[in-house]
Amino acid sequence: MSQPNSTPEQRRNFIQSQTTLAAPPLTPEIRLHLATEITPIWEATEATLEANNLPPPYWAFAWPGGQALTRFLLDHADRVKGKRVLDFAAGSGLSAIGAAMAGAEKVSANEIDDFAIEAILLNAATNMVALDVLRHDLIGRNEGWDIVLAGDVCYERPMADRVIPWLRALAGSGVTVLVGDPGRAYLPAQGLVEVARYDVPTSMELEDRELRVTRVLRLMP
Repeated sequence: MSQPNSTPEQRRNFIQSQTTLAAPPLTPEIRLHLATEITPIWEATEATLEANNLPPPYWAFAWPGGQALTRFLLDHADRVKGKRVLDFAAGSGLSAIGAAMAGAEKVSANEIDDFAIEAILLNAATNMVALDVLRHDLIGRNEGWDIVLAGDVCYERPMADRVIPWLRALAGSGVTVLVGDPGRAYLPAQGLVEVARYDVPTSMELEDRELRVTRVLRLMP
C-alpha cells in the first residue's frame, strides 16, 4: 500500500486517534495501539488517504498467529536470548516487541505499509524496547538472522506461495523459522514441527469464532 498523501506525523496522529492502548488477551505484558472494531478504522483509513479499496489496517489488530508466537517467546526466552531476530510482516510489531522483551540481541520488524511502520514505532516506544524497522520487501533475502518469525502469513494463496519457499530456504541455511498459525487455508501440510499451541481469544468480527486454536510451528527446509 502506498500512502503519498500523509506524513509520519499525520500517520502517528491518525493511529493515536483511532486506537486504544490495550493488551492482547494472550500477552498481558505488552500494550499496543489497537482498534476495537474493524469497520470504523477501515473507513477512517480510506477517508484519510482519499482512496478506496484499501486492505484493512492489519497493524491495528493483534492476530492469533502473532499472539501465539509472542506468548511462546515470552515463556521460552532462552530460544531468543542473544539472537538476531526478524519479525516478518510484523503488523503491530507484537512479536518483535516480545522478542526484544525476551532478551534478543537485535530485533528487526519488517513491514511495507507506512501506517504499520508508525504503529510499530509507537508500540515499541510504549513498551520501552528498541527495534530496527525495515520497510523494504525482504522476500528472497538473508541478512544474517538467527530466527525469523512469521505470524498469520498463510491466509492468502499469493502471499503463501511467495513467502513459504523463501522461509524454507532460510531454514535450509540454518535459520530457525517459527510460524504462528490459527489454521489458515494455505498453511503447508508438510514440513512443519509443532512446538506449542494456544487457545487465543478473538472476535467474530475478525475471525469466524471467538476462540482460535493457534499453533507455533517450526518450518523445516
